[in-house]
Amino acid sequence: MKKLMYISFVMLLGLNLQAQTDVELKLTLRDGNVVSGTSKMSSISLVTAYGKLDIPLKNVTALDLGITSDKATSDKVSNLVKQLSNSNEQMRKTAFEELTKMDIKAIPAITDFIYSAKYEPSTYVDYTADGALIELQSKYNVESTISDKDVVSIDYEYSMGGTYDFAKIDLKTEYGTLSIPKEKIKHIDVMYIGDNGSGDMTFKLLATKHISSNANGGWLKTGIMLKQGQKFSITASGEITFASLSGSKYKPDGTISGSTAPPVSDYEGDYGGNTYPAYGNVVYKLGETSTAALKAGAKFSGTATSTGMLYISIYETVYNASNTGSYTVKVSLK
Repeated sequence: MKKLMYISFVMLLGLNLQAQTDVELKLTLRDGNVVSGTSKMSSISLVTAYGKLDIPLKNVTALDLGITSDKATSDKVSNLVKQLSNSNEQMRKTAFEELTKMDIKAIPAITDFIYSAKYEPSTYVDYTADGALIELQSKYNVESTISDKDVVSIDYEYSMGGTYDFAKIDLKTEYGTLSIPKEKIKHIDVMYIGDNGSGDMTFKLLATKHISSNANGGWLKTGIMLKQGQKFSITASGEITFASLSGSKYKPDGTISGSTAPPVSDYEGDYGGNTYPAYGNVVYKLGETSTAALKAGAKFSGTATSTGMLYISIYETVYNASNTGSYTVKVSLK
């Protein structure tokens, strides 16, 4: 289970100009468009109450961007909302129109003011703060439940909430370099980063979740984009207990702890002697929609037969949430 730790921090986008690395990013914009490309980053610097933390980008898997306001926007919103109670209809109308013309940062500012002790609902119903808020949410395609925090996912296991303080991302795409402001970005997927496309990443496969037959998140998305013909290797260690297989303990190579029997799969006549996966094996596939569970086991080296995102899982044809244990899996690119 992911651990969500809401920490008050200011996140600064760190650019290491002496050791820049191309980072593959997929940006989901608030208008529904998706843009992919590369950007030059090295790490994210977190300034917290406990000091500054520099997190390598290769450990950041995704970011969900909330909407934060600032003092100038909050002060302006406060002044305009108060004018909505003015007895002069034209003044109320002008204040309402100014509110609806403000940028996206006005949304959390209006929300905060409405729920504050300073807010006194107007007796006039023609131009209201709630009405202005609804118009701004529609204008910027923002859900009413939008958070004022940015949530950063790290190593597919932890999430941190706070403020990711940057103005824009310069993204190099096949159509040229695009400069995309933060307020237009809803979500960022960070793909694998490595020097010239090589390097290592380590993942944890949980027996309670990452089972190939689990239709709800059974395949772990590594963020590693492999190209056809690219060489890569997978090594795994650890031990899991399959509640679905009489509580037997399995290792990544498919062997059963305390047993001398060879690995067994559900494939007729197969006892681990070929590429078909055995129960407990680490398996992989290329692309989210692929249905092929390819055997990796405890140690594997091979070549990508197609281009796609690398997904990994634990092979078992029946999913049982009562499984326990985990595998530590390292993926290396050549």
